[in-house]
Amino acid sequence: MKFRLAPGTDRSAFLAADRRVQTEFAYHQPGLLRRTTAEGSDGSWIVIDLWHTEGEADACDARWGLDPVTAEFTALLDAGSVRSERYATLD
Repeated sequence: MKFRLAPGTDRSAFLAADRRVQTEFAYHQPGLLRRTTAEGSDGSWIVIDLWHTEGEADACDARWGLDPVTAEFTALLDAGSVRSERYATLD
């Protein structure tokens, strides 16, 4: 997921929300192998999740919008900038 923070969002508040997503939601999802968040030099952000199967990623997507921790995280994003993409590994 690529995005920018919503105008006025405090970076430290976002990082706290991101940590909560990681510890209270993401790593409780079946099939999640790894999650990392990175900040670009231009103010953009990216979250990369590695999944065991595409089906497990789909199941997480279905739960994402129902969780209060992810809602807190999403509220800090500029909704118009959010882009999700999927890639398949070659190995």
